[in-house]
Amino acid sequence: MVDDIRPSTRKSLDDENQNEAPNLTLHEAPLNMDRNVPSDVIKEEEGFVVLPEKSKKGLKKPGNPFKKITGWVADLSKKQKILFAVIAIFVLGSSGAGVYALFFNKPTPVLATKPTIVEKKVEEPPKPITEASKLSGVQVEPSVNKKPVISIQIENSPDARPQSALNQASVVFEAIAEGGITRFNATFLDNEPDYIGPIRSVRPYYAVLTSPFDPIFVHAGGSSDGLAKLGELGLKDLDHGANGAAFQRVSDRFAPHNLYSNYQALKTASDKRGYTASDTKSFVRKPEAPLPAPTAKTIDMSISSPLYNTHYDYDAGTNSYKRSEGGSPHVDLRSGIQISPKVVVGLVMNFSQNGIYSVYQTVGSGTAVIFQDGNATVGTWTKTSEKEQIIFKDQVGNPLLINPGQTWLTLVKSAGAVSYAP
Repeated sequence: MVDDIRPSTRKSLDDENQNEAPNLTLHEAPLNMDRNVPSDVIKEEEGFVVLPEKSKKGLKKPGNPFKKITGWVADLSKKQKILFAVIAIFVLGSSGAGVYALFFNKPTPVLATKPTIVEKKVEEPPKPITEASKLSGVQVEPSVNKKPVISIQIENSPDARPQSALNQASVVFEAIAEGGITRFNATFLDNEPDYIGPIRSVRPYYAVLTSPFDPIFVHAGGSSDGLAKLGELGLKDLDHGANGAAFQRVSDRFAPHNLYSNYQALKTASDKRGYTASDTKSFVRKPEAPLPAPTAKTIDMSISSPLYNTHYDYDAGTNSYKRSEGGSPHVDLRSGIQISPKVVVGLVMNFSQNGIYSVYQTVGSGTAVIFQDGNATVGTWTKTSEKEQIIFKDQVGNPLLINPGQTWLTLVKSAGAVSYAP
């Protein structure tokens, strides 16, 4: 419908005595307008209702909220205004932070990635540092080689058997002391036995044979030649007579077969005398190399009589030789372990007697039969002076090296005293 507003036919109210003509506002009348509206507000103009200005008060106009707030704030006291400002700032700040967090501060999406598998490296424990023993050639801690070597005279009469600690020695010399009775000189470095014996007297050839080791020489007296030789060679003499506190007499054996000691007691006595190191010249060693088919499984050495003759059986599992003497296994007293050297040597040396005492020509050369790795090698031994070490050579003059481990050397009167079989 097009609005049709026609000019009013009523006269204008310009009489100065009259009030100013009221402002009229046209409102579109709804078709379903309530017919109860007073007649003075309904005009003939079709579709419109004319309301006087005072009637407008009945119509609610939307108010201005900021105008109301500013008016309300204006009525506040100074302190209230300050409090209101603080609260307003806090509210606005919190609202702003919330809006920022909601719309702008969104977390960066994390893309799903394949997990990285880190393999933990297992560190191997450090390998122990070792070096070849200066006496036996066996791998030992370096501190072992800083200790002094100890050579001990050990008896081998039937009343002295079984002995103690021979199985722990690195080098053993075997020879006749007198009357066909053999005696041992056992030299220690790698091991520290707690029971050693029975300890007996010295003979000159034992001093000469062990001299290259520069040992502390332990004994209980000796022949006059033997005691003199210790002095001539300048060996570190540790005699029972002058160092009684380092020895003990046991009650389960009769004297003189009952004198014993131990490594710690001998070391304490040696330290008091200043015997703390050894300038050792030992045998030249090589790695073990067992034969697939051993050629010398049994060894026999004729020394003086059946009671002292020795026998060995080769043990391929340990590459060693199980020792027997007088027809029985030669065992250690306390452990019961059979003595089993890695190397067995038959040294052929000129033999004679001075009264009841044996005399061996220890300086010079002669035949040597060396058993190791299940094999027998016939060669030579050479010792150029009392303080020099024995050197082994094969039959064409090449150096003959020996295995690491216990080396057992027996002095025999002839090459025929040594025999072996595959």
